[in-house]
Amino acid sequence: MSYRSGHFYTSDDTKGFEEKGINLTKYKSDDLSKLWRKTLENGMHGICFSMYEDGQEPGDNITEAQVERRINILKPYSKWIRSFSCIEGNEYVPRVAKRHGLKNLVGAWLSDDLEKNEEEIEALIGLAKEGCVDIAAVGNEVLYRKELTLEQLLDYMKRVKYAVGPEIPVGYVDAYYEFTDHPELVDASDVILSNCYPYWEGCPIEHSLNHMKAMHGQASHAAAGKPVIITECGWPSEGGGLKGAKASKENAMKYFIDAQKWSREENIPMFYFSSFDESWKTGAEGDVGAYWGLWDKHEKLKF
Repeated sequence: MSYRSGHFYTSDDTKGFEEKGINLTKYKSDDLSKLWRKTLENGMHGICFSMYEDGQEPGDNITEAQVERRINILKPYSKWIRSFSCIEGNEYVPRVAKRHGLKNLVGAWLSDDLEKNEEEIEALIGLAKEGCVDIAAVGNEVLYRKELTLEQLLDYMKRVKYAVGPEIPVGYVDAYYEFTDHPELVDASDVILSNCYPYWEGCPIEHSLNHMKAMHGQASHAAAGKPVIITECGWPSEGGGLKGAKASKENAMKYFIDAQKWSREENIPMFYFSSFDESWKTGAEGDVGAYWGLWDKHEKLKF
């Protein structure tokens, strides 16, 4: 996800709300790191699976051994794994995670490549029939990228729902406001899968928790009683900034600590973005794209 025109944070977004979460001015660096580690060790609902090592990128075929190694790193800390594609080695993610006792939110990556979409949809259905899919996500931000029409997306969702049956909830992943803009998505979804990024709206870190709560609240209002899952949220540890949002190790630690505490206390299912730093992500996102992981690109905890 990256900056979206028309969705910048303003002070009015959190006017009247007191600052929430931990106060960074009260923590020395070592103490903040200890609290970050303790929060991680307390466990997460879910985490987004980072697939690619240095020198790899989407389109490369990834081995099962690589997936297995990374699942082994993540499994002590998370109950769920979110994957983004069902081909080119990504199909190993839900299979390996399920083997290790984890639950899966499995995504089919959709784009304007209709031939590849067929591969993704059929692979998602196949994984569901294998028993590897607990929630099926049909597409990720494809409306934002304007690579499919709403009607095309809805057709894919209906097709998957028919194929996997009522036992597996089906949804679509996009920014929280897309479900307000497209109520047809809510009608077609069993569960609302909402990405919430205060960083990409230029929100200062001290207001980020309140702003994320507002994002989730908007998605929940649009959901009209259907369950809402935060499918992505996170903060980069370096690489620059965007208006009031600054990428730094301290801000990344604060955001993770605040988000996890809120998720636990309010029983809000959340998939944190992301597990490992990925160097290939520096394209549209700029330098910050490579620094969203809790682990670095060498698979070492960052803090």
